[in-house]
Amino acid sequence: MKELGYLFLEQAWFVLPYWVVGILIGSAISVFGKEKFNHFLLACQNKCSGFIGLFLASLIGVISPLCLYGTIPVAASLSEKGIKDYLLAAFMMSSVLLNPQLLIYTMALGCNVALLRFSVCLIGGMLAGFCVMLFFRDKPFFTFDKLYNIKNRDTNPDIWKRFIYNVGRNIKTTGPYFLLGIVLAALFLYFVPSKLILHFTDYPQAEVLTMVIAGIPFYICGGGTIPLLAGWMHMGLSTGAALAFTVSGAATKITNLSAVKVILGVKHFIYYVVFVCLFGFVAGLTINALPAEYTAPRIDSSIQNHQSHHNMKVLYER
Repeated sequence: MKELGYLFLEQAWFVLPYWVVGILIGSAISVFGKEKFNHFLLACQNKCSGFIGLFLASLIGVISPLCLYGTIPVAASLSEKGIKDYLLAAFMMSSVLLNPQLLIYTMALGCNVALLRFSVCLIGGMLAGFCVMLFFRDKPFFTFDKLYNIKNRDTNPDIWKRFIYNVGRNIKTTGPYFLLGIVLAALFLYFVPSKLILHFTDYPQAEVLTMVIAGIPFYICGGGTIPLLAGWMHMGLSTGAALAFTVSGAATKITNLSAVKVILGVKHFIYYVVFVCLFGFVAGLTINALPAEYTAPRIDSSIQNHQSHHNMKVLYER
């Protein structure tokens, strides 16, 4: 039991700095930079088109700190101002997959893994926008009417109070999932033998596909998954499979699905889920095909040392 407690504390210490910094940076961007993002996306359509427009719209989505329920009102407002659906698709898809807080959390797995995740989400947004542009050029893809009543909660006239309230909401929203992720990671590292994860490494396609499917029901929240991924990756899970889990999980998180279904409708919602799963699978395989020196996770040494000690202890007891 004492060893389980040590694992919990090590997991908390491992992720806590990234969580705190991620919340502060995410809230700062949300409060001080949200309007600039909106104006920039409008400028993208006016001055850029095709590939460049898709790239910029997806980039804005990645660096936007808004959750889906914050992104939808922004997208609805931009749609009213004439932004085309393919740019909104690129913006919303990448925004659902990643934000600055998640990017900072992911650095706990190594800056190379964070860069790979950033690239995957950026490309995912661009591909989503391209698909909408290709197949729905003359047809509406989104229906925002039923969600116009979502209110902006950053309304305090004092900008610094707004920032403090935003930080508080972020802590309240992500804190329970952060704690749950640490508890699950500690339990996983303590009870699950490494060979269970290593079994998948002999079948890379099956490993990635399994994690794509697992991401749909088991993705907790962005920050809460990082301790779990750290444990899995240290035990042998490939970076491609881990990122495939984050793609399918973030895009199909239970709290997001109802809103996505409302703005897409049943038919387009099915397209959305199929796209996410296919993209996650292909992205995972592609990353695993890259040289290991660029994709191998670089996880905090204290977690690695403790896990190695635990594995040796299990072998000795057996």
